[in-house]
Amino acid sequence: MKNVTNILLASALAVALVSCKKSNSPGDDTDSPAVNNVTLQFDNTFKDKTIVLGDASSTQASVNISAEGQTHQFAELKYVISNIRLVKADGQEVPYNSDNLDKGATVINHAKPATLSYVLSDIPAATYKKLKFGLGVQQDLNTLDEVRFPNFYAAAGKNDTEMMWEWGTGYRFTKIEGFYDTDKKKLSIHTGSTLDGEKENPESYVPGVDAYRDITLTLPEAALVGKTAPVIHIRADFDKLLSGKTKAIKLGKGNATPSIHTADGMVEFVDNLGGNGKSDPSGMFSVTGVKN
Repeated sequence: MKNVTNILLASALAVALVSCKKSNSPGDDTDSPAVNNVTLQFDNTFKDKTIVLGDASSTQASVNISAEGQTHQFAELKYVISNIRLVKADGQEVPYNSDNLDKGATVINHAKPATLSYVLSDIPAATYKKLKFGLGVQQDLNTLDEVRFPNFYAAAGKNDTEMMWEWGTGYRFTKIEGFYDTDKKKLSIHTGSTLDGEKENPESYVPGVDAYRDITLTLPEAALVGKTAPVIHIRADFDKLLSGKTKAIKLGKGNATPSIHTADGMVEFVDNLGGNGKSDPSGMFSVTGVKN
């Protein structure tokens, strides 16, 4: 009887050990962290070549040719990314500090490589199939509020960034300086939402053109957040600035400098860069790869 009891106890212990080992196996979900990071890695290009900035006399600067046959190059290239969301396989959106510019928005500055990599921290473990974000700032957050969002306010206005309108209360969404045509005429294109009203009377301001664009990108490979911290590689192809899906633009009098843009003229650039919000949800952006 004693031998039978010992055999039963040994069998029970063996089953318990097997169950324990099974539940803690490397492939089990219980081993995966509940959250992990996702990195958005931006590559600013003319078509498939990374842009090199330079002044008018530079022999190294990237020179692009538009659909209208105009050569152009950039000396400065900056844009704002905000309202970031990851979309799960079932369609559920996971927002990343969408209501907080300090924690969920950034200025991409091509001259500063550190800004090209933006880390989203503590993303819930899941399989993600799409990425959404805003080019620019949504209207309800687009005020130069140093008290509410001091970090973003500083990042957008400090030193050489200058991503703020001088005349209004909102942020610039893109800022491009450079040169065009063979005689290197100055190119200066700034976009951002506008205000209507009397310039000297802020109380008269009402929303004008909404230059914010919501971008939707399907990932070529799912981003697996959990055991891994994926890197999503995003191309921003500035060939689309003048040769976009919406309209081929020829630079000249009236549209090469921000001081003489009409609102309608600015929207042509906005739609080329950020899509028209209807038939084109991606504009100049695409995902070139996902590294899990």
